[in-house]
Amino acid sequence: MNKHSRPMTGGRSVDEITGSRRLRRMRKADWSRRLVQENRLTVDDLIWPIFVIDGENRRESIPAMPGVFRMSVDLAAEEAARAAELGIPAIATFPNVDISLRDQTGSQILDADNLINRATRAIKAAAPNIGVITDGALDPFTSHGHDGILRDGVIVNDETVEQIAAAAVLQARAGADIIAPSDMMDGRIGAIRDALDANGFQDVAIMSYATKFASAFYGPYREAIGTKGLLKGDKKTYYLDHANSDEAVREAEQDLAEGADMIMVKPGLPYLDIVRRLKDEFAMPTFAYQVSGEYSMIEAASANGWIDGEKAMMESLLAFKRAGCDGILTYFAPRVAELLKRG
Repeated sequence: MNKHSRPMTGGRSVDEITGSRRLRRMRKADWSRRLVQENRLTVDDLIWPIFVIDGENRRESIPAMPGVFRMSVDLAAEEAARAAELGIPAIATFPNVDISLRDQTGSQILDADNLINRATRAIKAAAPNIGVITDGALDPFTSHGHDGILRDGVIVNDETVEQIAAAAVLQARAGADIIAPSDMMDGRIGAIRDALDANGFQDVAIMSYATKFASAFYGPYREAIGTKGLLKGDKKTYYLDHANSDEAVREAEQDLAEGADMIMVKPGLPYLDIVRRLKDEFAMPTFAYQVSGEYSMIEAASANGWIDGEKAMMESLLAFKRAGCDGILTYFAPRVAELLKRG
């Protein structure tokens, strides 16, 4: 009896147990693994979130997000041009607004020449073929750090929606290609769609943060936009409970019915089940945001030598594709684009 026919426990050979179907055959070589790979990450899957600040030639490090910087508008435009050269399809901009410009209602968002709109115009001038995605939420503009207007301890829905819709028109006028409201107010998608259409911006798309959860993973982002020390209370009255999956489906369904062109799940990796449910349910363009806490965990573990940071970065992004994402917002975007370019 040779080694290939040696009986296993119970007297059966490996071939008898597997029916001669050996799943490892196609894993034996690099070429065969590549041949049967089911999901691939490409530069076309990447959206790069960046942080902008006032001033000129300013680049500020963000301690909680190693390798990520706040940039003045001129440097953001330069980085956008570099991103376009790398083939990154789109950039999402987030402002860190001077504290003197923040108030209870986030009124600065209605200034046509505010930081976010100046950044959009500069990026479009430097890289006209890259997509610009802007956020309509009020949290970078409020003195309390909430995504909406705060009155008597309550985030008021309809007044917030009216302001966000007006801001969306200004952002579109500045050159934004996609409005991506992250505030989670009821009815905001329909109001934004109506406002854009009424002002001649029928071709400006809406990416809805359809399922944005009340998560512990946003901390570094709040440091980046300067709201970490401002936030009063929490956001559980308008963000989704992270225990709920059916509610996430209902939120996405409502936003699509109101006119969203694409939907987003935020955060990312802890919510891949939501990505899969939404993709299966609606078959619409579906994105995920690999949020600041996810980024910072990988970077911290890598810096301590606990994981291979580059491999973890690529593995985490491929997980989004496997779950059904059409694209990923990730702070790793330029680094990944460089790696993919080198092959």
